[in-house]
Amino acid sequence: MPAPENYVAGLGRGATGFTTRSDLGPAREGPSEDQMKELLAKRAQQLGAAPPTAYGATEKKEENDDDDERFQDPENEVGLFANGAYDRDDDEADRIYQEVDERMDRRRKIRREARERQEREDYERNNPKIQQQFADLKRSLASVSDEDWQNIPEVGDLTGKNRRTKQNLRQRFYAVPDSVIAGARDSTQLDTKVNDDGVQTEGSSADAVDGTMTNFADIGKARDKVLQVRLDQAAQGSGTDAEAGSATNIDPKGYLTSLTKSEIKAGEVEVGDIKRVRVLLESVIKTNPKHAPGWIAAARLEEVAGKIVAARNVIARGCEFCPKSEDAWLENIRLNDNHNAKIIAANAIKNNDRSTRLWIEAMKLENDARAKKRVLRRAIDNIPQSVAIWKEAVNLEEDPADARLLLAKATEVIPLSVELWLALARLESPDQAQKVLNKARMAIPTSYEIWVAAARLQEQMGKTEVNVMKRAVQSLARESAMLKREEWIAEAEKCEDEGAVLTCGAIIRETLGYGLDEDDDRKEIWMEDAKLSIGRGKYETARAVYAYALRVFVNKKSIWLAAADLEKNHGTKDGLWQLLQKAVEACPQSEVLWMQLAKEKWQSGEIDDARRVLGLAFKQNPNNEDIWLAAVKLEADNKQTSQARELLQAARQEAGTDRVWIKSVAFERQLGDDETALDLANQALQLYPRADKLWMMKGQIYENANKLPQAREAYSTGTRACPKSVALWLLASRLEEKAGVIVKARSVLDRARLALPKNAELWTESIRIERRVNNMAQAKILMAKALQEVPNSGLLWSESIWYLEARTQRKPRSLEAIKKVENDPILFVTVARIFWGERRLEKAATWFEKAIILDSDLGDTWAWYYKFLQQHGTDEKREDVISKCILSEPKHGEVWQSVSKDPRNAYKGVEEILNLVAGRLSQS
Repeated sequence: MPAPENYVAGLGRGATGFTTRSDLGPAREGPSEDQMKELLAKRAQQLGAAPPTAYGATEKKEENDDDDERFQDPENEVGLFANGAYDRDDDEADRIYQEVDERMDRRRKIRREARERQEREDYERNNPKIQQQFADLKRSLASVSDEDWQNIPEVGDLTGKNRRTKQNLRQRFYAVPDSVIAGARDSTQLDTKVNDDGVQTEGSSADAVDGTMTNFADIGKARDKVLQVRLDQAAQGSGTDAEAGSATNIDPKGYLTSLTKSEIKAGEVEVGDIKRVRVLLESVIKTNPKHAPGWIAAARLEEVAGKIVAARNVIARGCEFCPKSEDAWLENIRLNDNHNAKIIAANAIKNNDRSTRLWIEAMKLENDARAKKRVLRRAIDNIPQSVAIWKEAVNLEEDPADARLLLAKATEVIPLSVELWLALARLESPDQAQKVLNKARMAIPTSYEIWVAAARLQEQMGKTEVNVMKRAVQSLARESAMLKREEWIAEAEKCEDEGAVLTCGAIIRETLGYGLDEDDDRKEIWMEDAKLSIGRGKYETARAVYAYALRVFVNKKSIWLAAADLEKNHGTKDGLWQLLQKAVEACPQSEVLWMQLAKEKWQSGEIDDARRVLGLAFKQNPNNEDIWLAAVKLEADNKQTSQARELLQAARQEAGTDRVWIKSVAFERQLGDDETALDLANQALQLYPRADKLWMMKGQIYENANKLPQAREAYSTGTRACPKSVALWLLASRLEEKAGVIVKARSVLDRARLALPKNAELWTESIRIERRVNNMAQAKILMAKALQEVPNSGLLWSESIWYLEARTQRKPRSLEAIKKVENDPILFVTVARIFWGERRLEKAATWFEKAIILDSDLGDTWAWYYKFLQQHGTDEKREDVISKCILSEPKHGEVWQSVSKDPRNAYKGVEEILNLVAGRLSQS
């Protein structure tokens, strides 16, 4: 039987060769440990058994695992092509493939880099570093003051684990050495032995020598002595003078005040913090004694600690080391009293005779005006170019003539100071001021302030024929010193604040269009500028902006309307009439401007002028229905019935639109002539069968005459002709409910909801029918369906909260509704009514006002708020609400429309309608 492959004789028992007496070692080197593991594993594989573990052979790998590392790397050609010959063709192919790969890589490089950059930015934005997260906080550290830095508390380890560990350490007990116990025993015993000096015993002597004993009684006495000394000094006078023995005057109040301040400051800061900062600052001034801020900080630390004498000594040393530092000298002056401060100021000026701040501070130390002037004159001799010193000197002069002489000299010395030139011009007479400003303009051709002052001077003198601002723009543009448009508007607003209205208008007129091309959205830019000025309360500036915009865009109706609105709210009646007259001349085809002018004339009682305006409007717009109806309204409101009827007849012939026919029917109903109104309605329906308002008016005429079948027929025909009219469906349903046919009313609303799905008003009417018949269960079911179909309806939520929820559940449901419906005035009114019922009147008023701001055209909101104020408001507040309601002229609202469109209330004003609606509303 042949031996198996790779069989090694004696391998099983560890024999690896033969050794003779002459050999010093084995005849040949045996297999290594790795080779042994490999051979044993191969042998076990041939026998179909598990590999032995005696030599640490590894276990058999899974069959699915590819253990050959050659096939893991696609670039590794050890496997299939290991024995192939690599010739010139292979080299050329590799080179071609490499060039193709490089070319494709270059083609995709830009897109790949852009994609990688975008991915990197997205990753950094979604996963910012800690450094980036705190970047804004680090930037805000630049504004932290020194006092805030000092108030930052010490960082403490407040984690629960470390705190518990420290508590356990404090509770741990240790064995006390015998020497400590013996020392404690000897410290309490009495000894009658007397020492040689006869002063103290041995025990007390030892304790005193080594300093291990603390006598708290002595410390208390010393503290009392220090306190007594301080009190004595406070009673005698200044602390520094008392210590130095040089006090010549006593000022106990001033000293006590400074002492109180020091003690308060010292009490605010812990002693440990002061000591640490003192060590740090001492290191700073020792390391760099020429650094003045270090000395100032050290002095202020001592001041905070209540050691004013130490602070003075520190800053005095600082002035010795930093004699050229203004800040150090100023701090030294501040810390000392007036007498010493004068001496210090003199020394400071000797070292810094060109320092403006030191000269001004020295001037402030003087009490006499003559002494102040003397100091400033010396300062001017040393620093003639200092504007601040010249201004201080001028301010000290009580005589305008002397101040004028000083300013004249100052402008000669400093010709480039705009402030000095303007101050001199203000002190001169108008004619002389004009000469001064001309000199200033020649000296400083780039200053816009001088040009503005010249324009204001011309306005003050009444010389409006000279356009100073036009010359100013030309000169500044030549010098490349023109401001931006926003900066010029700010200057105009400043002139308006100071009463220079003509200068304000001149600035806007000459600078508003500078730098804007025709391609820019000039109209929108100027409209926005005017709105911003109105928001800041600068109405003259906004008026000037509108005037300039109207010169450029003379035919733009929107600008004319905005300017008219400004005049109406913040101008005069005459100004509004003049503006509207110019508007209708510029835009004769705009019926809105004609009607607004006629309305303003009519409201002012100028009926004939209003008729004249409408007559001119007819000539410019012969077949415009708005102008026809405005003329009819004017005559009807003035009780000119026959003229109004004739105008309507003419309008039906000239401009026979459905709106004119509807107005004709409504006018006859207001006069009580239902037969004529019905006849007109039938004629109109022949021409306009899809006018839902005509069908509604026809049905209402029959309903008022108690002809329910004819009214039902009118509503039914109308709903077929106008299936999208919600109001027509509601009238048909309410007619059936009025007739007592609830089932048919439900059927009408069901058909309406099929024609108009997701309509909140139809769902609300269906729910109200069930409520009115006391079928609350069905009402809740319908409400649940309605909120699923129209979840964002404030009307449905209000109905549910107020009528279908218990009183205790109204507030939670209202909170849920506000989350679903963000801004809805009807819902806000419901929330206000809830607070009203809870007697939380301020919150109720707030929610009513929110609802009005959200939609001022909703009359029901005004009526609810007025009803609320009738019970809980003042007369002033009620009058304010009525005036605002009249200005808003609300047109919509469920109850408001039913009252205002009633023919019996046709000629009633907004205030009367408001009272009627408020009386009809119910809080229950």
